Formats: sequence, structure tokens, C-alpha cells
Amino acid sequence: MSQLLEIENATLKFGGVVAVNDLSFSVKEGEVYAIVGPNGAGKSTVFNLISRFYDPYAGALRFDGQNLLARSADAVADLGIARTFQNIELFDHATVLQNLLVGRHRHRRTNMVQEMLFTPKVRREEERHRAAVEDVIDFLDLQPYRDKMIAGLPYGVRKVVELGRALASGPRLLLLDEPASGLSVEETQDMRWWIDDIRKQMGITVLMVEHDMGLVSGVSDRVLALADGAKLAEGTPAQVQSDPAVIEAYLGTGVV
Repeated sequence: MSQLLEIENATLKFGGVVAVNDLSFSVKEGEVYAIVGPNGAGKSTVFNLISRFYDPYAGALRFDGQNLLARSADAVADLGIARTFQNIELFDHATVLQNLLVGRHRHRRTNMVQEMLFTPKVRREEERHRAAVEDVIDFLDLQPYRDKMIAGLPYGVRKVVELGRALASGPRLLLLDEPASGLSVEETQDMRWWIDDIRKQMGITVLMVEHDMGLVSGVSDRVLALADGAKLAEGTPAQVQSDPAVIEAYLGTGVV
């Protein structure tokens, strides 16, 4: 498998605080790669670097051989990178269907004048986007909620809708920021199946930040453990969980 995402010697500082410290790793096309670590380890900060919300102090970021640092945050989606957030970011007073259609924005090929006149091209585009979103709704079993407002939905369903919006964009790389956070045991099991199917059926590469080690072990090919913004260990889930440095970072000095 070729390298889809490459992070090389990335460093990010906030004043005197080093949030990401000379970090290097790569994600192969077609794999599920997880980043784990204690709170404050820099996991979500890495996502914000990839999403171009932050500029690194030093280092290189490449996606499919292209320099990510040459792209603005609003251009990252056009490369085929989509993400979810720890705190759900949806339009509460819009329906599930409308929220998922937002994910199709990067595929828009019409201009404002054409849309005002609702030309045949606009109608064809709308049909194409609706079909793509309906596929996502079927995939995630969201049919009972498609026309319901987000504000009235349970937390677990909203979490799935945010995943659906990211999938609707048709990404090559999907960034999942704590996908199991706040979910029940049954909902977490569903998330595990979906992540597995996203990789196997959709061919999407997944980079995931997660605290639930059961989910990480169940779906991940490789795992990166962070502490204080630096790499502690990298390998299979079993290798990382048994690494003495990782055990000490999670459980404290003297445990090993």
C-alpha cells in the first residue's frame, strides 16, 4: 500500500508550550490508523494541523504526495479529506437530509446565476447529490431520521449524522475525532462495524483519535501512542498496549 498521508518532523508551539513535538508518522492508503494517548497528549492538535487550522512551527505535511502546507483550510476538503469533531458540529435547525447535503458542497459545479434560474444543469446536479446522500443514509441506517430536525435527535444519532456528512463529501481520507465519545456500548459496537465497512466497502482510509481501546483494537491496523505531543510507540494495537512507555503514560510512574 502506498503512503497517503505523511507527517514529517511536525512541531507546533503555543507560546512556550510545545503541543506537537517533532512528530513523524505516515498513514497507508486503505488502512485504519488510530492515535491514542492521555488527555492533553496532542491528538486533536494533530488533526487540526492536518485540517490546516494551525500552521506548524516546523516540519512537513503531505497528502498523496501534495504539500498540505500550501493549502488553506477551506481547500483541504477539495483534496479528499473530511473530518468529524469531538463536539458535534451540525446545523440544529436543519434536517438530517439537509445536513448531509452540506457535505456535497465540494462537488458543486454550478454557479449562483444557474442556481437562481434552476437550469437543467442545476437539476441534474441536485439529483446527483441527492442520490449520493441517500446512499449514505442507507449505509448508516438513518432512514427513520432523514426528515427530522437535528435539534430533536438523541446524541448518538447526531453523532452518526456527523459521520454521514463527512462521508457525503466522498473523501479519500476520513479523520474521526473520538467517534465513540458519549456513545452507549451498543452504539459503539455499531460504530465499530461502520468504520470497518467504510474501509472495506467504500475504500476510504481512516485516521482516528480514540480513547476506547476496545474500539481501537477492533478496527485498527496500526496505532500511534502520543504523550506531551511526542511519539511514545507505534505498531499493532497489541504491541502498543503492551509497550512499557505507553503503560506508564496511562497509569503513572512505578506501574511498569
